[in-house]
Amino acid sequence: MNTIRLSEVALARSGDKGNHANIGVVALNRAGYELLVRELTSERVAAYFQGLGAVRVERFEMPHVDGLNFLLYDVLDGGASRSLRTDTQGKLLGTALMEMELPVGR
Repeated sequence: MNTIRLSEVALARSGDKGNHANIGVVALNRAGYELLVRELTSERVAAYFQGLGAVRVERFEMPHVDGLNFLLYDVLDGGASRSLRTDTQGKLLGTALMEMELPVGR
């Protein structure tokens, strides 16, 4: 199966919402958005970050800006003021997600 790195078709930005993290992913073009809608599922994002202990990942589609938004619940180990993790505000989650490989050509 052929794959493509997410960073080849999209940009991302992330941050905290208390103990939850928010990751916005915006496609570089319409074809990239169609790939994101098809392949960048909440299940796939949850599996990618499973080591961080998110209890749920919810996806929201934003077709007018060719983007997706993911909310990762309880992934920040207490949030910025309580967590001992290096990335207490989830700012690096978007950068990390850009390394994900997605299947293409199905």
